[in-house]
Amino acid sequence: MFVRYKTDKNGKSIPVCKVYTAKEHPVRNNMIDKDALWAIKKIQNAGGEAYIVGGAIRDILLGNTPKDFDIGTSLSPRQVQRLFWNSRIIGKRFRIVHLFFGDKIIEVTTFRSDEENFGEGNNNVWGTIEQDARRRDFSINSLYYNPQKCELLDFGTSMEDFEKKIIRSLIPLKYSFIEDPVRMIRAVKYKVTTGFSLKWDVKLALFRNASQLQNCPASRLTEEVVKILSSGHSADIFHTMYQYRLLQYLLPAYAVHSELPSMSESLRILDEKVKNAVERGLEKPGKAEMFYYMIRSAIIIDSSLSPEWDECMKDAFRQAKVMLSPITPANFELERAVTLLLSEKGIRCNKPKKKKKAQKNASFDTEKAVNPKVKRRKRKKRVMPSQKKL
Repeated sequence: MFVRYKTDKNGKSIPVCKVYTAKEHPVRNNMIDKDALWAIKKIQNAGGEAYIVGGAIRDILLGNTPKDFDIGTSLSPRQVQRLFWNSRIIGKRFRIVHLFFGDKIIEVTTFRSDEENFGEGNNNVWGTIEQDARRRDFSINSLYYNPQKCELLDFGTSMEDFEKKIIRSLIPLKYSFIEDPVRMIRAVKYKVTTGFSLKWDVKLALFRNASQLQNCPASRLTEEVVKILSSGHSADIFHTMYQYRLLQYLLPAYAVHSELPSMSESLRILDEKVKNAVERGLEKPGKAEMFYYMIRSAIIIDSSLSPEWDECMKDAFRQAKVMLSPITPANFELERAVTLLLSEKGIRCNKPKKKKKAQKNASFDTEKAVNPKVKRRKRKKRVMPSQKKL
Protein backbone atom coordinates (compact mmCIF):
# COMPACT_ATOMS: atom_id res chain seq x y z
CA MET A 1 0.00 0.00 0.00
CA PHE A 2 1.15 3.53 -0.71
CA VAL A 3 -0.35 6.94 0.03
CA ARG A 4 -1.25 9.57 -2.53
CA TYR A 5 -0.54 13.17 -1.46
CA LYS A 6 -1.52 16.64 -2.66
CA THR A 7 -0.29 20.15 -1.89
CA ASP A 8 -2.61 22.46 0.06
CA LYS A 9 -2.86 26.26 -0.15
CA ASN A 10 0.09 26.67 2.20
CA GLY A 11 2.32 24.41 0.12
CA LYS A 12 2.22 21.53 2.57
CA SER A 13 1.80 17.91 1.46
CA ILE A 14 -1.33 16.29 2.86
CA PRO A 15 -2.49 12.68 2.35
CA VAL A 16 -5.40 12.24 -0.04
CA CYS A 17 -6.03 8.50 -0.26
CA LYS A 18 -4.58 5.08 0.35
CA VAL A 19 -3.83 3.04 -2.76
CA TYR A 20 -3.94 -0.74 -2.41
CA THR A 21 -2.07 -2.77 -5.01
CA ALA A 22 -3.32 -6.02 -6.58
CA LYS A 23 -1.51 -8.08 -3.93
CA GLU A 24 -3.39 -6.31 -1.13
CA HIS A 25 -7.02 -6.77 -2.21
CA PRO A 26 -9.13 -9.59 -3.75
CA VAL A 27 -10.66 -7.63 -6.66
CA ARG A 28 -9.69 -9.01 -10.07
CA ASN A 29 -10.63 -7.99 -13.59
CA ASN A 30 -12.21 -11.38 -14.31
CA MET A 31 -14.77 -10.53 -11.61
CA ILE A 32 -15.79 -7.36 -13.46
CA ASP A 33 -18.37 -7.26 -16.23
CA LYS A 34 -16.68 -7.19 -19.67
CA ASP A 35 -18.88 -4.37 -20.96
CA ALA A 36 -18.02 -2.27 -17.91
CA LEU A 37 -14.29 -2.87 -18.53
CA TRP A 38 -14.74 -1.87 -22.17
CA ALA A 39 -16.57 1.33 -21.19
CA ILE A 40 -13.87 2.28 -18.67
CA LYS A 41 -11.13 1.74 -21.24
CA LYS A 42 -12.97 3.92 -23.78
CA ILE A 43 -13.41 6.75 -21.25
CA GLN A 44 -9.75 6.58 -20.20
CA ASN A 45 -8.61 6.61 -23.83
CA ALA A 46 -10.67 9.79 -24.27
CA GLY A 47 -8.67 11.45 -21.49
CA GLY A 48 -11.03 10.94 -18.57
CA GLU A 49 -10.73 9.14 -15.25
CA ALA A 50 -12.97 6.10 -14.78
CA TYR A 51 -13.37 3.57 -11.95
CA ILE A 52 -15.69 0.79 -10.83
CA VAL A 53 -17.40 2.18 -7.74
CA GLY A 54 -20.01 1.39 -5.11
CA GLY A 55 -21.84 -1.87 -4.57
CA ALA A 56 -19.84 -4.04 -6.98
CA ILE A 57 -16.62 -3.54 -5.01
CA ARG A 58 -18.48 -3.99 -1.72
CA ASP A 59 -19.94 -7.32 -2.88
CA ILE A 60 -16.59 -8.64 -4.09
CA LEU A 61 -14.90 -7.78 -0.78
CA LEU A 62 -17.71 -9.62 1.01
CA GLY A 63 -17.23 -12.68 -1.20
CA ASN A 64 -20.47 -12.23 -3.14
CA THR A 65 -21.14 -12.00 -6.86
CA PRO A 66 -21.99 -8.41 -7.90
CA LYS A 67 -25.33 -7.75 -9.60
CA ASP A 68 -24.61 -4.31 -11.04
CA PHE A 69 -21.45 -2.50 -12.10
CA ASP A 70 -21.47 1.27 -11.73
CA ILE A 71 -18.80 3.57 -13.14
CA GLY A 72 -17.55 6.87 -11.73
CA THR A 73 -15.84 9.29 -14.10
CA SER A 74 -14.40 12.79 -14.38
CA LEU A 75 -16.22 13.40 -17.68
CA SER A 76 -19.53 15.27 -17.68
CA PRO A 77 -22.74 13.44 -18.64
CA ARG A 78 -22.77 15.16 -22.04
CA GLN A 79 -19.16 14.12 -22.74
CA VAL A 80 -19.97 10.51 -21.80
CA GLN A 81 -23.03 10.51 -24.03
CA ARG A 82 -20.94 11.67 -27.00
CA LEU A 83 -18.59 8.71 -26.51
CA PHE A 84 -21.27 6.01 -26.55
CA TRP A 85 -24.03 5.58 -29.11
CA ASN A 86 -25.91 3.25 -26.73
CA SER A 87 -26.27 5.89 -24.00
CA ARG A 88 -29.02 8.06 -22.54
CA ILE A 89 -28.92 10.84 -19.94
CA ILE A 90 -31.56 10.53 -17.23
CA GLY A 91 -32.47 12.45 -14.08
CA LYS A 92 -32.95 16.10 -13.17
CA ARG A 93 -31.89 16.34 -9.53
CA PHE A 94 -28.72 14.48 -10.44
CA ARG A 95 -27.99 13.66 -14.09
CA ILE A 96 -26.45 10.27 -14.84
CA VAL A 97 -25.81 8.28 -18.01
CA HIS A 98 -27.18 4.80 -18.71
CA LEU A 99 -25.26 2.57 -21.13
CA PHE A 100 -27.50 -0.08 -22.69
CA PHE A 101 -26.13 -3.54 -23.54
CA GLY A 102 -29.26 -5.53 -24.42
CA ASP A 103 -31.22 -6.01 -21.20
CA LYS A 104 -28.24 -4.89 -19.11
CA ILE A 105 -27.72 -1.29 -17.98
CA ILE A 106 -24.40 0.13 -16.75
CA GLU A 107 -24.72 3.39 -14.84
CA VAL A 108 -22.08 6.10 -15.34
CA THR A 109 -21.97 8.97 -12.85
CA THR A 110 -19.83 12.08 -12.94
CA PHE A 111 -17.78 12.89 -9.83
CA ARG A 112 -19.83 15.18 -7.60
CA SER A 113 -18.56 18.20 -5.75
CA ASP A 114 -18.94 18.50 -1.98
CA GLU A 115 -18.67 22.29 -2.00
CA GLU A 116 -22.39 22.98 -2.53
CA ASN A 117 -24.76 23.00 0.41
CA PHE A 118 -26.35 19.67 1.31
CA GLY A 119 -30.08 19.29 1.08
CA GLU A 120 -30.69 22.07 -1.46
CA GLY A 121 -31.76 19.59 -4.12
CA ASN A 122 -29.10 20.52 -6.72
CA ASN A 123 -26.44 17.86 -7.07
CA ASN A 124 -25.40 18.65 -10.64
CA VAL A 125 -22.17 20.32 -9.54
CA TRP A 126 -19.19 18.33 -10.73
CA GLY A 127 -15.96 17.91 -8.77
CA THR A 128 -12.95 15.66 -8.25
CA ILE A 129 -12.77 12.01 -7.26
CA GLU A 130 -11.70 13.09 -3.77
CA GLN A 131 -14.83 15.23 -3.39
CA ASP A 132 -17.01 12.49 -4.86
CA ALA A 133 -15.75 10.02 -2.24
CA ARG A 134 -17.03 12.34 0.48
CA ARG A 135 -20.47 12.40 -1.17
CA ARG A 136 -20.93 8.61 -1.00
CA ASP A 137 -23.64 7.47 1.40
CA PHE A 138 -21.73 4.92 3.50
CA SER A 139 -18.07 4.02 3.89
CA ILE A 140 -18.53 0.48 2.56
CA ASN A 141 -19.65 2.00 -0.78
CA SER A 142 -16.80 4.49 -1.21
CA LEU A 143 -14.00 2.39 -2.73
CA TYR A 144 -12.79 2.99 -6.32
CA TYR A 145 -11.21 0.28 -8.48
CA ASN A 146 -9.04 1.07 -11.50
CA PRO A 147 -8.98 -2.06 -13.73
CA GLN A 148 -6.11 -0.73 -15.84
CA LYS A 149 -3.71 -0.69 -12.88
CA CYS A 150 -5.64 -3.15 -10.66
CA GLU A 151 -5.51 -0.58 -7.85
CA LEU A 152 -8.08 0.03 -5.13
CA LEU A 153 -8.41 3.62 -3.94
CA ASP A 154 -9.60 4.43 -0.41
CA PHE A 155 -10.16 8.14 0.34
CA GLY A 156 -11.21 7.54 3.95
CA THR A 157 -11.17 4.56 6.28
CA SER A 158 -13.32 2.19 4.19
CA MET A 159 -10.92 -0.74 4.32
CA GLU A 160 -10.63 -0.33 8.08
CA ASP A 161 -14.42 -0.32 8.36
CA PHE A 162 -14.51 -3.61 6.43
CA GLU A 163 -12.04 -5.11 8.89
CA LYS A 164 -14.01 -3.79 11.90
CA LYS A 165 -17.34 -4.69 10.23
CA ILE A 166 -18.81 -1.23 10.77
CA ILE A 167 -21.19 0.81 8.59
CA ARG A 168 -20.40 4.52 8.85
CA SER A 169 -22.10 7.48 7.17
CA LEU A 170 -19.83 9.74 5.09
CA ILE A 171 -22.36 12.55 4.59
CA PRO A 172 -23.08 14.49 7.82
CA LEU A 173 -26.07 12.77 9.40
CA LYS A 174 -27.96 16.02 9.98
CA TYR A 175 -28.23 16.22 6.16
CA SER A 176 -27.91 12.66 4.84
CA PHE A 177 -31.31 11.14 5.67
CA ILE A 178 -33.17 14.40 5.03
CA GLU A 179 -31.53 14.81 1.63
CA ASP A 180 -32.49 11.22 0.69
CA PRO A 181 -34.66 9.30 3.22
CA VAL A 182 -34.26 6.07 1.20
CA ARG A 183 -30.71 5.89 2.60
CA MET A 184 -32.27 4.79 5.91
CA ILE A 185 -33.77 1.73 4.20
CA ARG A 186 -30.43 0.96 2.60
CA ALA A 187 -28.60 1.31 5.91
CA VAL A 188 -30.79 -1.39 7.45
CA LYS A 189 -30.50 -3.55 4.34
CA TYR A 190 -26.68 -3.32 4.43
CA LYS A 191 -26.67 -4.16 8.14
CA VAL A 192 -28.68 -7.35 7.58
CA THR A 193 -27.06 -8.54 4.34
CA THR A 194 -23.45 -7.86 5.41
CA GLY A 195 -23.72 -8.75 9.09
CA PHE A 196 -21.96 -5.47 9.95
CA SER A 197 -22.96 -3.16 12.78
CA LEU A 198 -24.33 0.35 12.33
CA LYS A 199 -22.27 3.00 14.05
CA TRP A 200 -24.05 4.48 17.08
CA ASP A 201 -24.66 7.88 15.44
CA VAL A 202 -26.28 6.18 12.43
CA LYS A 203 -28.62 4.25 14.75
CA LEU A 204 -29.62 7.46 16.53
CA ALA A 205 -30.21 9.24 13.21
CA LEU A 206 -32.53 6.42 12.07
CA PHE A 207 -34.80 6.94 15.07
CA ARG A 208 -34.76 10.71 14.66
CA ASN A 209 -35.46 10.80 10.94
CA ALA A 210 -37.76 7.80 10.42
CA SER A 211 -40.75 10.04 9.64
CA GLN A 212 -38.87 11.46 6.61
CA LEU A 213 -39.89 8.32 4.69
CA GLN A 214 -43.34 9.89 4.34
CA ASN A 215 -41.81 12.47 1.99
CA CYS A 216 -40.55 9.87 -0.52
CA PRO A 217 -42.40 9.25 -3.80
CA ALA A 218 -44.43 6.03 -3.80
CA SER A 219 -42.54 4.79 -6.87
CA ARG A 220 -39.18 4.88 -5.05
CA LEU A 221 -40.60 3.15 -1.98
CA THR A 222 -42.14 0.47 -4.21
CA GLU A 223 -38.77 -0.12 -5.86
CA GLU A 224 -37.05 -0.49 -2.49
CA VAL A 225 -39.67 -2.96 -1.20
CA VAL A 226 -39.22 -5.11 -4.33
CA LYS A 227 -35.44 -5.09 -3.77
CA ILE A 228 -35.96 -6.20 -0.17
CA LEU A 229 -38.29 -9.04 -1.19
CA SER A 230 -35.79 -10.26 -3.80
CA SER A 231 -32.77 -10.05 -1.47
CA GLY A 232 -33.25 -13.40 0.27
CA HIS A 233 -33.25 -11.60 3.65
CA SER A 234 -36.67 -9.96 3.61
CA ALA A 235 -37.85 -11.39 6.96
CA ASP A 236 -34.82 -10.06 8.85
CA ILE A 237 -34.81 -6.72 7.00
CA PHE A 238 -38.48 -6.02 7.79
CA HIS A 239 -37.95 -7.10 11.41
CA THR A 240 -34.94 -4.77 11.79
CA MET A 241 -36.82 -1.92 10.14
CA TYR A 242 -39.64 -2.44 12.63
CA GLN A 243 -37.15 -2.20 15.49
CA TYR A 244 -35.83 1.14 14.18
CA ARG A 245 -39.43 2.38 13.62
CA LEU A 246 -38.92 2.66 9.87
CA LEU A 247 -41.48 0.07 8.83
CA GLN A 248 -44.23 2.05 10.54
CA TYR A 249 -43.65 4.83 8.01
CA LEU A 250 -42.76 2.68 5.02
CA LEU A 251 -45.76 0.30 5.29
CA PRO A 252 -48.04 1.52 8.12
CA ALA A 253 -50.80 -1.09 7.73
CA TYR A 254 -48.35 -3.93 7.14
CA ALA A 255 -46.29 -2.94 10.21
CA VAL A 256 -49.31 -3.62 12.47
CA HIS A 257 -49.20 -7.33 11.55
CA SER A 258 -45.48 -7.70 10.72
CA GLU A 259 -44.44 -9.15 14.08
CA LEU A 260 -46.95 -12.01 13.92
CA PRO A 261 -45.15 -15.39 13.62
CA SER A 262 -47.20 -16.31 10.53
CA MET A 263 -46.03 -13.16 8.70
CA SER A 264 -42.36 -13.81 9.42
CA GLU A 265 -42.70 -17.48 8.51
CA SER A 266 -44.24 -16.60 5.15
CA LEU A 267 -41.35 -14.25 4.32
CA ARG A 268 -38.80 -16.88 5.36
CA ILE A 269 -40.35 -19.30 2.86
CA LEU A 270 -39.87 -16.63 0.20
CA ASP A 271 -36.26 -16.06 1.30
CA GLU A 272 -35.50 -19.76 0.96
CA LYS A 273 -36.96 -19.81 -2.55
CA VAL A 274 -34.86 -16.79 -3.54
CA LYS A 275 -31.65 -18.31 -2.13
CA ASN A 276 -32.28 -21.66 -3.83
CA ALA A 277 -32.89 -19.92 -7.15
CA VAL A 278 -29.61 -17.99 -6.83
CA GLU A 279 -27.64 -21.13 -5.90
CA ARG A 280 -29.03 -23.09 -8.86
CA GLY A 281 -28.73 -20.20 -11.30
CA LEU A 282 -32.48 -20.04 -11.84
CA GLU A 283 -34.80 -17.06 -12.06
CA LYS A 284 -36.00 -15.59 -8.79
CA PRO A 285 -39.73 -15.57 -8.00
CA GLY A 286 -41.62 -12.88 -9.90
CA LYS A 287 -43.10 -9.78 -8.30
CA ALA A 288 -46.58 -11.31 -8.11
CA GLU A 289 -45.29 -14.32 -6.19
CA MET A 290 -43.23 -12.11 -3.86
CA PHE A 291 -46.25 -9.98 -3.00
CA TYR A 292 -48.25 -13.17 -2.48
CA TYR A 293 -45.87 -14.31 0.28
CA MET A 294 -46.01 -10.83 1.74
CA ILE A 295 -49.81 -10.68 2.08
CA ARG A 296 -50.83 -14.32 2.42
CA SER A 297 -51.06 -14.26 6.23
CA ALA A 298 -52.71 -10.84 6.48
CA ILE A 299 -55.67 -11.18 4.09
CA ILE A 300 -58.90 -12.40 5.71
CA ILE A 301 -61.29 -14.32 3.45
CA ASP A 302 -64.92 -13.63 4.37
CA SER A 303 -66.72 -17.00 4.35
CA SER A 304 -70.06 -15.26 3.93
CA LEU A 305 -69.09 -14.01 0.47
CA SER A 306 -70.02 -15.99 -2.61
CA PRO A 307 -66.92 -17.52 -4.28
CA GLU A 308 -67.40 -15.36 -7.35
CA TRP A 309 -64.96 -12.96 -8.96
CA ASP A 310 -67.05 -9.83 -8.27
CA GLU A 311 -67.29 -10.48 -4.54
CA CYS A 312 -64.43 -12.62 -3.23
CA MET A 313 -61.71 -11.30 -5.52
CA LYS A 314 -62.59 -7.65 -5.12
CA ASP A 315 -62.69 -7.90 -1.33
CA ALA A 316 -59.27 -9.61 -1.15
CA PHE A 317 -57.80 -7.17 -3.68
CA ARG A 318 -59.05 -4.22 -1.64
CA GLN A 319 -57.46 -5.65 1.53
CA ALA A 320 -54.15 -6.15 -0.30
CA LYS A 321 -54.18 -2.55 -1.54
CA VAL A 322 -54.71 -1.24 1.98
CA MET A 323 -52.09 -3.60 3.42
CA LEU A 324 -49.37 -2.43 0.99
CA SER A 325 -50.22 1.27 0.99
CA PRO A 326 -48.52 3.66 0.20
CA ILE A 327 -46.43 1.57 -2.23
CA THR A 328 -48.03 1.06 -5.62
CA PRO A 329 -47.33 -2.32 -7.24
CA ALA A 330 -48.87 -2.82 -10.67
CA ASN A 331 -52.52 -3.87 -10.44
CA PHE A 332 -52.02 -6.95 -12.60
CA GLU A 333 -49.18 -8.15 -10.32
CA LEU A 334 -51.21 -7.62 -7.18
CA GLU A 335 -54.23 -9.25 -8.82
CA ARG A 336 -52.11 -12.28 -9.65
CA ALA A 337 -50.84 -12.39 -6.03
CA VAL A 338 -54.41 -12.35 -4.72
CA THR A 339 -55.40 -15.09 -7.18
CA LEU A 340 -52.57 -17.29 -5.84
CA LEU A 341 -53.83 -16.64 -2.32
CA LEU A 342 -57.43 -17.56 -3.13
CA SER A 343 -56.31 -20.67 -4.99
CA GLU A 344 -54.42 -21.72 -1.86
CA LYS A 345 -57.69 -21.35 0.07
CA GLY A 346 -59.49 -23.55 -2.48
CA ILE A 347 -61.40 -20.67 -4.08
CA ARG A 348 -61.50 -20.52 -7.85
CA CYS A 349 -61.73 -16.98 -9.15
CA ASN A 350 -62.18 -16.98 -12.88
CA LYS A 351 -63.23 -13.78 -14.52
CA PRO A 352 -66.62 -14.16 -16.20
CA LYS A 353 -66.51 -13.95 -19.95
CA LYS A 354 -68.00 -10.81 -21.41
CA LYS A 355 -71.23 -11.33 -23.31
CA LYS A 356 -70.51 -9.30 -26.40
CA LYS A 357 -73.79 -10.21 -28.13
CA ALA A 358 -75.84 -9.06 -25.17
CA GLN A 359 -73.95 -5.75 -25.11
CA LYS A 360 -74.59 -5.13 -28.81
CA ASN A 361 -78.35 -5.85 -28.49
CA ALA A 362 -78.84 -4.01 -25.20
CA SER A 363 -80.46 -0.95 -26.77
CA PHE A 364 -82.78 -3.06 -28.96
CA ASP A 365 -83.91 -5.24 -26.03
CA THR A 366 -84.71 -2.15 -23.95
CA GLU A 367 -86.77 -0.63 -26.73
CA LYS A 368 -88.64 -3.90 -27.37
CA ALA A 369 -89.53 -4.23 -23.70
CA VAL A 370 -91.35 -0.91 -23.99
CA ASN A 371 -92.96 -1.64 -27.39
CA PRO A 372 -93.28 -5.38 -28.24
CA LYS A 373 -94.20 -4.58 -31.88
CA VAL A 374 -90.92 -2.86 -32.63
CA LYS A 375 -88.73 -4.58 -35.21
CA ARG A 376 -85.00 -4.53 -35.58
CA ARG A 377 -83.97 -1.77 -37.92
CA LYS A 378 -82.01 -2.90 -40.91
CA ARG A 379 -78.83 -1.01 -41.51
CA LYS A 380 -78.86 0.75 -44.86
CA LYS A 381 -76.07 -0.12 -47.19
CA ARG A 382 -73.85 2.85 -47.76
CA VAL A 383 -73.48 3.84 -51.42
CA MET A 384 -70.34 5.61 -52.49
CA PRO A 385 -70.76 8.71 -54.66
CA SER A 386 -68.96 7.00 -57.54
CA GLN A 387 -71.57 4.20 -57.52
CA LYS A 388 -74.59 6.48 -57.86
CA LYS A 389 -76.34 6.54 -61.26
CA LEU A 390 -76.26 9.80 -63.06
